[in-house]
Amino acid sequence: MRIRPVRRAELPLLQDIERAAGEPFRAFGMSAIADDEPPPLGVLEEYARAGRCWVAAEGPDDRPVGYLLADRVDGAAHVEQVSVTPAAARRGVGRALIAHLADRAAAEGLDALTLTTFASVPWNAPYYERIGFRTLAADEVGEELREIRAREAEHGLDRWPRVCMRRDLPPRPGA
Repeated sequence: MRIRPVRRAELPLLQDIERAAGEPFRAFGMSAIADDEPPPLGVLEEYARAGRCWVAAEGPDDRPVGYLLADRVDGAAHVEQVSVTPAAARRGVGRALIAHLADRAAAEGLDALTLTTFASVPWNAPYYERIGFRTLAADEVGEELREIRAREAEHGLDRWPRVCMRRDLPPRPGA
């Protein structure tokens, strides 16, 4: 597996990955999540142009099996989206994408990663806890992260419990 920037021609593949990654939500009674459309190509292209979209690619054809979109939120690197095709699940693809973002964030002098996620879905908050994230208390959530949560609520995501999470990054040597 190789983590690399997405290629413009691969953007439709990211939508396919997103749709496939949504399917397991049906088993949790979350069909609305499974049916939610992936980010439009224009949005994905903006992330790609800004250097904030990476793929995990594998095989001789270097085909993406997962991707991550990142923003900067409240001074931290924010995981806007991370999705892995079910065929590549449980092989460390998501963990590798998040580690790549952590390395980039540390190199930019950022001290944390943040994300929002479903509290009770096994491959959401419980997974992120296993890889070093912690759930933020209400008074720890910054203004920009609160704005993201408000948009998620408007989109109907609060039908299921959601949390904001943070993973502190180790200080850079000499910093």
